[in-house]
Amino acid sequence: MLRIGAQSKWGAWQPCVVSTSIAAGSEAASPEFASPEFAAVREAAQRAAAAAPAVRAAGGAAVDAALRAAAGLLRDRSAQLLEANHADVEAAEQNGMAPGLLDRLRLTPERLADMAVQLDVLASTPEPPTQREVRVLPTGERVYERRVPVGVIGAVFEARPNVTVDVASQVLKARSAAVLRTGAAALGSARALVGLVLAPALERHGVPAAAVQLVPTPGHAGAEALVGLPDLVPLVVVRGSGEVTRRLSALGAAAGTRVLAHADGGGVLYLHASADTADVERLVTESTDRLGVCNRLNLLLVDAAAHDRLWPAARDALAARGITPSLAPHSHPLGHEWALDSGSEAHVTVAGVDGPTDAALTAARETSGLAACVCATDRDAAEQFIDAYTGTGVFWNTTTRLLDGYKLLGLPETGINVDHTPGPRGPVTYVDLSLRQFVVLPAV
Repeated sequence: MLRIGAQSKWGAWQPCVVSTSIAAGSEAASPEFASPEFAAVREAAQRAAAAAPAVRAAGGAAVDAALRAAAGLLRDRSAQLLEANHADVEAAEQNGMAPGLLDRLRLTPERLADMAVQLDVLASTPEPPTQREVRVLPTGERVYERRVPVGVIGAVFEARPNVTVDVASQVLKARSAAVLRTGAAALGSARALVGLVLAPALERHGVPAAAVQLVPTPGHAGAEALVGLPDLVPLVVVRGSGEVTRRLSALGAAAGTRVLAHADGGGVLYLHASADTADVERLVTESTDRLGVCNRLNLLLVDAAAHDRLWPAARDALAARGITPSLAPHSHPLGHEWALDSGSEAHVTVAGVDGPTDAALTAARETSGLAACVCATDRDAAEQFIDAYTGTGVFWNTTTRLLDGYKLLGLPETGINVDHTPGPRGPVTYVDLSLRQFVVLPAV
C-alpha cells in the first residue's frame, strides 16, 4: 500500500503545490478586486496556500496531536475565550440581535467543553485508507484510487463561534489549510479561538499556524472575495442565510470555484393518522429545543383524516415551548424558514396533507429537503413516506435534530449539503473534503 508522502520504488510523492496567482486579467475585470476587503482575503489565502504543502507533509499523527492540544487549550483558556465571546454577545444585544441568533452566538462553559470533546473524538477517529486497489488491467497494470488533499479550503459561515473550530478541524484532518470567514458579530470570538487555541496547538506539533487563516474584515465583501479566488481556494463551504448563501454560490460558480452550499434548512414532521399522541408530543418537544438551528421543526404536516385527534397534542406541545403555529391560509411559502426570520423564530408552519405520499412530496417540494420525520405506528405508512421522500435525511419516530454531523456520524461537520446532484450530501465531514486520483502502476 502506497501512502501519501511515502517513497516508493517508482518515485517519491511530493506535496502538492498550490498556485498563488489569480487568473490572468481577472483583477482588471472587476473593480472589487482592488478593494481593501479583497486584498485582505487574497493575502490570507496566499498565506494558507503557502502553508498547505507542510500540512500535507506533516502527516496524520501530527495533525491529530494538534487537535488534541487544541482540545486541551479550549479547556485551559476557557476564561479568556468566554470573555471574548461575552464582548461579542454584549455588542450584538446592543445592536438588537434576535434571541435565536444570540443563542447561536453565545459560548458557555458547557459548549466549550463539548467543542473540546468533539476535537478529542475527531483526533481519535481512524482515517479511511488513502488508497485502495481498483483492479488489474488485462495487460497487467495495477489501478489504484487514492484520496489527495484539496490544498486550501475556504468556509463562509454564520456568526456561530463553535463552527470556527468545527470547520478548521475538519479541513486540517483532511490535510488541507483553511481560510475562514465568519459573521461579523462573532469575529472577536473567532479571533480568540484561532489565536489562543488553533494556532498554538498547530505550532506545538510542527504544523504551520498559518494553516488556519481568518478573514479579518466584517461584511459580505470578504465572503464574496473568498468565493472568487479559485486558483487559491478551489473549494469553499458556504452556510448561513439562504439568500446570501445562494448569491455566494452563484458568484462562486461564475468564478470557477466549487461551492458546497448549505443555503436553506428546516425540519419537517409528518403526523400520520396512526401516530400515537404521546409520540406527537415528544417529537414536537424534542424538535424545538433550539429555534435558531437549521434542523429544528419548521413545517408540521398533519394527516387530514386524523387532524382532530392529533392536532391538539401538537398544539399543546408547541404552546409549552412558547411557539406560535402559522395556520392556513398562509401568507408565506410553506417552507419559510423561521430560524432565519429574525424576531419570528418562535413559529412553526402547520398544514394538512392526505397520506404518506402526499406528505413526502409536499416536504420535498416546499422545503430545501434537509430532513423530514414521519410519526406513525403503521410500518407500511412509515416505509411509504421514507421511500417517497427524496431529501437528505429521513427519520421514523425520531427527531430531525439528529441530522447533525456529530450526532449522526460521531464527527463535527463543516455544514450540511442539500444538493440534488452527485457529491457529498448531508453532513459534510473531513472524508468528503478530498480529491479522487487514479494511479496506474506497471505490471508486477
